[in-house]
Amino acid sequence: MEGTKEKKMKILCLHGFRTSGSFLKKQISKWDPSIFAQFDMDFPDGIFPAGGKSDIEGIFPPPYFEWFQYDKDFTEYTNLEECISYLCEYITTKGPFDGFLGFSQGATLSALLLGYQAQGKVLKDHPPMKLFVSISGAKFRDPSICEVAYKDPIKVKSVHFIGAKDWLKLPSEDLATAFDNPLIIRHPQGHTVPRLDEVAIEQLQGWTAEILHCNNNCAVENKHETENGEAKVEFEEKNAEEACKIHNHEKSAINTNNRELEVVDAASA
Repeated sequence: MEGTKEKKMKILCLHGFRTSGSFLKKQISKWDPSIFAQFDMDFPDGIFPAGGKSDIEGIFPPPYFEWFQYDKDFTEYTNLEECISYLCEYITTKGPFDGFLGFSQGATLSALLLGYQAQGKVLKDHPPMKLFVSISGAKFRDPSICEVAYKDPIKVKSVHFIGAKDWLKLPSEDLATAFDNPLIIRHPQGHTVPRLDEVAIEQLQGWTAEILHCNNNCAVENKHETENGEAKVEFEEKNAEEACKIHNHEKSAINTNNRELEVVDAASA
């Protein structure tokens, strides 16, 4: 309706191990600003102060934080349940949120929350998340977690950045398999938020535009569904999926049959 300001979709952005929300915000700022121009991005700090040396010391100022701690095999975790409880409370009180963006530990944690929500373990009263941007993410390796979080394909629109020189390359590929129809973007760099060339920028712009289109369609449908003279808002995944299916059929610009592309680092340009 004219004169009505549309509410932006909201993304919770979780930083990597022993860094900070401010650092992740700076990392994402090297991407074309038009990609997330229609979204509200929230960059909180991890709940625990860094328990050791940070890889960004001398590159970006402290303080540094971590979300939880883990052993060298990434099979045992300390303070993970406390972290999950904290984030669920944060999402409930600061949200609602529409999805996650995460780097490394933040991406791994985001995927866990998405899987848990899909299985009804957390965020039961929160609307289903719609999107996920994973940069160098991985799965948890504890079988008791895997059996729940990755039990079924996670039906959230996701894009996964995988670096050729990233020490988490294989785990990142494995994480992508946990999602339904993931978009995979490969880049020649290591464990970092990569710079994007024009092709990747266009692909991400198309990806976000598709999500916004689906979300706006659902919002219009919900507004027109009335009950006792009041707008009846429902968070039904089926409505979102149907709207997206229609849009995908109409929108040939996004090539869903060719989901992988190589990203050439434009940093030296």
